[in-house]
Amino acid sequence: MDLILDRVRKSFRDAVVVDDVSIRMQSGLYGLLGSNGAGKTTVFNLLTSVYKPTRGSVMIDGYDLAGKSVVETNHMGIARTFQNIRLFNNMTVMENIQVGQGSHMTSHFFEDVFRLPAHWKQEKESADNARELLRIFGMENLANTLAGNLPYGAQRKLEILRALATQPKILLLDEPAAGMNPAETDELMENVLKIRDDFKIAILLIEHDMKFVMGICEGLAVLDHGNI
Repeated sequence: MDLILDRVRKSFRDAVVVDDVSIRMQSGLYGLLGSNGAGKTTVFNLLTSVYKPTRGSVMIDGYDLAGKSVVETNHMGIARTFQNIRLFNNMTVMENIQVGQGSHMTSHFFEDVFRLPAHWKQEKESADNARELLRIFGMENLANTLAGNLPYGAQRKLEILRALATQPKILLLDEPAAGMNPAETDELMENVLKIRDDFKIAILLIEHDMKFVMGICEGLAVLDHGNI
C-alpha cells in the first residue's frame, strides 16, 4: 500500500484550511497531531473523498482519487472511523459488521430478490467473517446485542471492526480514545497494535491523548494552521 498526499491545499472561499501538505504512508502506524482547528479532520476528509483538493493530489497505489466518490474511495482501500461514533444503534453488533462487508458482496440483485443459492452462500460467508472478527477482538458474546446498548468502549471497538470489515488497505481513526477511561484506552492500544500486526494494514490516527500516541505510533506529522 502506498498513500501519497502531494502538496495538497484545501480552501473554502477565502479561508485556507490545509496548505501545501505532503504526507507519504506505506505500512505501519502513524499519528496526525495538532490543536483543534489545525486541519486534521480536513485531511481525513480529503483522504476519503468527502472533500476534493483545491490543489495537489491524493494517490493510493498510484491511482489518483480525483473524481472518485466516497464509496469508490472505500472500494480502493481506505476506511475510517469518526470522532463522534456513527453506528446503527437499532441493529445488532453482528449486523453492523455485516453492513461493512456490503461493498464486497458479489451476488446479483436477481439472486438476492429470489433468495437463490448464491445469495445464501454470500450470507453465510458474511456471517462467518463477522463472527471471526468478533472472535479475534473478544466480542463474540455480544453478537446479538443492539449496538446502542453497548458500553462506550465497546461501541468504539465496534466502529473499528465495521471499518475493518470493508477490508481496507489503510485505516483512518479519528480520535479513537476520546471519552475513554484509562482501562479502555489501554485495551484500545492493544487492539490497534493487533490490527497493524495481524491484518497488515497501515493505520493513520488523529488523537489528543499523547500517552496513547507515543505508546504506539511509529511516525508523526504535526499540523499547525493547516501546514505540516
